[in-house]
Amino acid sequence: MPTVTLDSRLPAVVGGPTAKKLESALGLRTVDDLLRHYPRRYARRGDLTDLGRLRLDEHVTVQAEVRTVVNKEYGRPDPKRRRRPVRTEVVVTDGTGELLLTFFKQPWRAERLRQGTVGLFAGKVGDFNGRRQLLHPECEILDGVKEATRLTRALIPLYPATAALATWAIARSVEQVLDVVDAVDDPLPEQVRSRHGLVGLSEALEGVHRPASDSDWQRARDRLRHEEALLAQVVLARRRHRVDALPAVVREPVGGGVRERFLQQVPFALTAGQRAVGAEIAADLARPHPMHRLLQGEVGSGKTVVALLAMLQVVDAGGQAALLAPTEVLAQQHHRSLGALLGDLAMGGMLGGSEAGTRIQLLTGSVGAGARRQAIDDAASGGAGIVVGTHALLEERVQFADLGLVVVDEQHRFGVQQRAALGERGGAHRPHVLVMTATPIPRTVAMTVFGDLETSVLAELPAGRLPVQTTVVPAAERPDWLERAWLRVREECAQGRQAYVVCPRIGADLGAEEAAWPPDDGAAADDEVAGGLPPTTHSVLELADELRAGALAGLRTEVLHGRLPPDAKDAAMDRFAAGEVDVLVATTVIEVGVDVANATVMAVMDAERFGLSQLHQLRGRVGRGTKAGLCLLVTEAATGSPARERLDAVAATADGFAVSRLDVSVRREGDVLGATQSGRRSSLRLLSVVEHEDVITRARDDATALVADDPDLARTAGLAAAVAAIEESARADFLEKV
Repeated sequence: MPTVTLDSRLPAVVGGPTAKKLESALGLRTVDDLLRHYPRRYARRGDLTDLGRLRLDEHVTVQAEVRTVVNKEYGRPDPKRRRRPVRTEVVVTDGTGELLLTFFKQPWRAERLRQGTVGLFAGKVGDFNGRRQLLHPECEILDGVKEATRLTRALIPLYPATAALATWAIARSVEQVLDVVDAVDDPLPEQVRSRHGLVGLSEALEGVHRPASDSDWQRARDRLRHEEALLAQVVLARRRHRVDALPAVVREPVGGGVRERFLQQVPFALTAGQRAVGAEIAADLARPHPMHRLLQGEVGSGKTVVALLAMLQVVDAGGQAALLAPTEVLAQQHHRSLGALLGDLAMGGMLGGSEAGTRIQLLTGSVGAGARRQAIDDAASGGAGIVVGTHALLEERVQFADLGLVVVDEQHRFGVQQRAALGERGGAHRPHVLVMTATPIPRTVAMTVFGDLETSVLAELPAGRLPVQTTVVPAAERPDWLERAWLRVREECAQGRQAYVVCPRIGADLGAEEAAWPPDDGAAADDEVAGGLPPTTHSVLELADELRAGALAGLRTEVLHGRLPPDAKDAAMDRFAAGEVDVLVATTVIEVGVDVANATVMAVMDAERFGLSQLHQLRGRVGRGTKAGLCLLVTEAATGSPARERLDAVAATADGFAVSRLDVSVRREGDVLGATQSGRRSSLRLLSVVEHEDVITRARDDATALVADDPDLARTAGLAAAVAAIEESARADFLEKV
């Protein structure tokens, strides 16, 4: 056999048919793919599976002992054999509970699965007359004879499997590969292994797949986990190193400029956090290298004011700023908000404007032809100091006279390439970049996913801002609570306040808004498949009609969703902001950036359909004035269901960082960095960005030191190859995946 390396294709090692199954079922193509498909747990020989914990519709592998086996005839006789077909029923047990294994037309099973036989059984958990059942499960007898070496070890690895490929079939292939693979090139440099007491890659792969004891797989896991963290951190450290080497125009604060005048006339006091973060950004802008900073903060913490101060500093220094927003509604909101904050300072060169001011232009896909030409001309000539827009700003024909700062709002809605597209408009000198998000990000996620950015956090709310009370309304169990919810909406409106009602769908024929489904934590989708969620959902158009005719009759009710014509969306928001509308029935188009201080109550229908961070964002739309806010999470999810538990968790805390940690913890870990589009699988398998802060911190320190000493990784061939594989694959775009 030719030399087998980690890059070898599986057909040459395990055979074509087996390789085809591994690829079609699990996406495994190479030896490295297979050996990185780690066991999800280990069965200890003699320790039977707790059958009482099995859940319906779950695909499981259990270790159990056969208690009884019987063949039963059923149905009509077979005309050819003149015998009735046989159903084999095998009852297995863990000593306390039982599980039924059922086989049709396989009477020979009774001979192989005799009483007292211990085996591994894999299949989908079903229900038969109130009993847990596996129908036609895959079976592997632990008899000590067949494949004795593998099956008589104390620890039996159980792999993530599918209905088409059982765990022991994967194990056989792994055994085959481990026996023939040659020396591997270790991505972890020897000095890193020595510093942390980590084993080499060959020993780690052997230990994780063929452990003789718990300490074997634990040592292997620690080493492989550190490797995952280090590779991600080296990619990010190299990005930071490259950015630090780029030139940028120094944008120092200018006395007597627009920034200073704005601070003199702003009608509120900045928080201590706003002043501190503003100083950090001001110092970054005064450096000769481009700023790359992430500004994260709670909903309503005042990020827009901080970003405006940065933009004005650049304008004062002779440059321009672009604010990139993910939706037209948000771009229009920013345009209005910045104009309101600056007043006559936003009308530089215009009638009634301040001579010392600047000009703000709006550029979205829906602005009229004349306004669009004016915005593009003002950007190109430098007449507009600040240009606010959507993806329309990324078009090649949109040019700037001197782009000094790019502000990206709601970073998770944009990809790395989109963010970089504006960054390249500065010509030889790169513009500074400020990325904003209102979704609080746990420190470990920030280090792993936004690790090429310096991070600033705004945690305190402006003076007088009250926390939003969040309550779960179990509509199916307590319909009277839903009636009371609508009454609360009426009470708020009777006092001159306003309300939002949020739905996951637009209408029967228009589907969902892009961001509303599937939810960002991925969990509600699983519940729906498992039957844990109600099959129907409310829609904006249908519910608005129901409310107008029923619970909210007499109130001024309007609708807002992403498929309305742009002028209709803008008009609806303008009327709501002006207090001409009592209730706005909307999709998640109002999730971010919408700021109406008079809105105090929100009802989120089918709340279980939304992700946790999304719910936190939504409730941040109310209570933005001096009155307390109320968010009602209306759900038909049953008490005790995973979906209901998530809603209860959101209602129990107003801390966005706590919600974010829970959000990330319930996602599939690999999805945090994003699945690839190139066929390579996600880089995170053993590393949890929530639980392993110590590993990530150590890996970040290692990566920073390695890249500072050897930016091209010329002295660490194994690490260089692994990093190159990441950078050349679609995983290099994982920054868009928070």
